[in-house]
Amino acid sequence: MHDDHSWLSPRSTTEVELNTGLLAEVLKDYRNEHGVSQADLAQILNMDQSYVSKIESGRRQVRDLDTFLRVINQLGIAPARLGLSKELLHPVSPPSTSTLVNEVDPVAVSQEQWCRIRRELNSRRRELAEAAATLYQPEARIGKAPFIAKREWMPPAPVRLENIQLGWSDGRVPIIVTGTEPEADQALPLRAPGRRFERYTSAIRYLDPPSLFENRVSYRLLDVDLSPGHERMTFGLATYFDKLDLSEAIAHELASAQAPDRTTPRADWSELPLRSLIGDPFDLHRRPVMPAIETLTLRRQRNTGKATFLLHWRDPAKVATAAGIYGLIPAGEFQPSSVASWDTKNDFDLWRSMVREFSEELLGEPERDGSSGEPLDYDNWSLYRDLQAARENGRVAVYCLGIGLDTLTLTATVLTVVVMDDDIFDELFGDSVRVNAEGVLITAAESTSVSEGVPFTEENVTRLLTREPMASPGACILDRSWRFRAQVLGR
Repeated sequence: MHDDHSWLSPRSTTEVELNTGLLAEVLKDYRNEHGVSQADLAQILNMDQSYVSKIESGRRQVRDLDTFLRVINQLGIAPARLGLSKELLHPVSPPSTSTLVNEVDPVAVSQEQWCRIRRELNSRRRELAEAAATLYQPEARIGKAPFIAKREWMPPAPVRLENIQLGWSDGRVPIIVTGTEPEADQALPLRAPGRRFERYTSAIRYLDPPSLFENRVSYRLLDVDLSPGHERMTFGLATYFDKLDLSEAIAHELASAQAPDRTTPRADWSELPLRSLIGDPFDLHRRPVMPAIETLTLRRQRNTGKATFLLHWRDPAKVATAAGIYGLIPAGEFQPSSVASWDTKNDFDLWRSMVREFSEELLGEPERDGSSGEPLDYDNWSLYRDLQAARENGRVAVYCLGIGLDTLTLTATVLTVVVMDDDIFDELFGDSVRVNAEGVLITAAESTSVSEGVPFTEENVTRLLTREPMASPGACILDRSWRFRAQVLGR
């Protein structure tokens, strides 16, 4: 009688038969479906174009599972399309002898501990960011927020957005530190006995999925100089999950390094191997830096010059990052509306990205994600056209205050301010939604509508900077905007 029961368990990754021909078909189909060039696809996958070309032509036989996993994760491809089962990638452990005798299952323990630390991370982000700030040179810190920047990243005064030149890099810039190194083990739970999740985003997807969690192509920051006379930023391509795999992992690593009886978070390089691997936080070529754009929206009363601003609370059940804290609105990733080459070029504009966020977060309109297959026609989009006309007439002003890094996650944010005359604001955003896809808009007690927001006063700014759980980019914007209030609110 044959006693081999090995077929009851999933095969190990070393025994998987990988179909390179199927991989080639998937890559070509993806490019055709999304209008993506081979060069663009290589950038998205962080591979050489020649390597992608050899796979598609059949000249290169892929024998490692990591390449298949990268395609699945970066392009959002279902494992079945590549001949792989979900159970194979994230196998469920069969009951072991230890669990049968009511002993602890190490996989369950590891995953529960990971979930517990992630809850602590989301509930203590401001405290942890303050602890992380002690790791970096004090002169790099910007204002009172746990936010750091190079000197040339922070202009001495607000810069008109239209004066910043955006450059594009067609060449592939390899990502050196990805969050998949052995140093990341502390932040990655077990998915099976002896096997950890390969990426932090995979752990989020399976153990703590928010309602919004989708990998998207993003603009990768490669160079920036905002000093007077040099105002420019240079970008390439990467993906949103490239960012999270490292940024959330180093935040998790710091949270997990806290002793249970440690009431005040503390940061020590010896406990942070993955963060140590990153090294210089301002080296934009060593790791993937895909900036968000966060905006202080000021509604300026034309007759008094006083202003109110919009404040947003990020619901932990809806978002994957910066949850349970206050932020400014709108805020979103700087990314094209789709992976198509035409959208990558058409959407490569800070202001266009900001207007899309105004539409989604304030008006509750569907995300303009390029799903129609046609580039967004900004000039014939009424909201964009009206805002652009108001800018040209001096009724709306848009400023950049700089770009910097949150000390906890080392994620970058472009800091912006939009000032609108009250009649323009009320006409376009008077019917702002209170609840959106990421959280809730906050108003002052005396406000009669959501769109009125919170008075832009020293008292309210100080309170948010010192007593409330405020995301560091928003805190930095408030701090700098208050210091530059005469220039920002002036006509």
